[in-house]
Amino acid sequence: MTAARNGEELLRIDDLHVDFLTDRGWTNVVNGVSFEVGPGEIVGLVGESGSGKSVTSLSVLRLLPTSYARTSAGHVWYQGRDLIGMPERDLRDIRGNEISMVFQEPMTSLNPAFTIGDQIAEVYRRHKGGRRRAAFARAAEMLDLVGIPDASSRVRDYPHEFSGGMRQRAMIAMALACEPRLLIADEPATALDVTVQAQIVALLERLRDETGCGILFITHDLGLVVELADRVVVMYAGEVVETAAALDLYNAPKHPYTAGLLNAMPQLGTRGTELPTIPGRTPEPWRMPAGCRFSPRCRHVTEQCVAAEPALRTVEAGRSSRCCRTEQLHLAGSP
Repeated sequence: MTAARNGEELLRIDDLHVDFLTDRGWTNVVNGVSFEVGPGEIVGLVGESGSGKSVTSLSVLRLLPTSYARTSAGHVWYQGRDLIGMPERDLRDIRGNEISMVFQEPMTSLNPAFTIGDQIAEVYRRHKGGRRRAAFARAAEMLDLVGIPDASSRVRDYPHEFSGGMRQRAMIAMALACEPRLLIADEPATALDVTVQAQIVALLERLRDETGCGILFITHDLGLVVELADRVVVMYAGEVVETAAALDLYNAPKHPYTAGLLNAMPQLGTRGTELPTIPGRTPEPWRMPAGCRFSPRCRHVTEQCVAAEPALRTVEAGRSSRCCRTEQLHLAGSP
């Protein structure tokens, strides 16, 4: 049983609303998102591109540019403190220290003008103090922890001298340098080959087991997240549409969108057959359909689905769904 299910709370996102400034004015892109991450728990945040996953994660640490983004409602509670209303100077002490983030593309997140060791050491000195030599030794220690060969030498390399998988490991090393209690990993295995993906997944599991940190793992790959996560939160068009324990969701989804994602996963032994897809595309934020936001793409849609927007409701112990037909449908899990 995970810590979150025992009632402990590390992070709680409560009814979060985020708006972007467009040529149509302020437009809602994240609508009433709520979920929790407990100590020692890995929570997967899943959905297509444009579903609001990264916007939600960036909002936790208020990293979205204020020139075009705002949190219009909701709270982000970290150990009882609301990060949304926290003064910026206090939040700086939490970023990279108690809560760290691994960004989606390490080549654009790492500074090409500084060595890997300098960048990790800078984070450590900002929060823990100490001399540069000690911080540089800490950087080498962290690179060794994440499996970089000959870490004491490679710590002097620049980002372009690392492969894609090694840069991703370096980002994880930087995020873990100050021993955070919460790690947010945004698509940490995207664009990596399957062997490196497996290594990143094994690394995150080992770090969770050894340090007890909570992990919010963001991905569009349901196969990857089911392998790693304890619980899964599925997002569509800026809303949470389903939450469940990972294996429960994999075997018996309660929302048609989740079932569609599972059905679209490539399977062994299906070479030469057409890959199932979800028809249509995610709606634009300023053009949401009436009722259920997934209704134009759903093969189970009825008049009831478009009459009013369904609420996210508990359908079983530990499970919720934003589908008004959950009890009527018997959706197939992954084949």
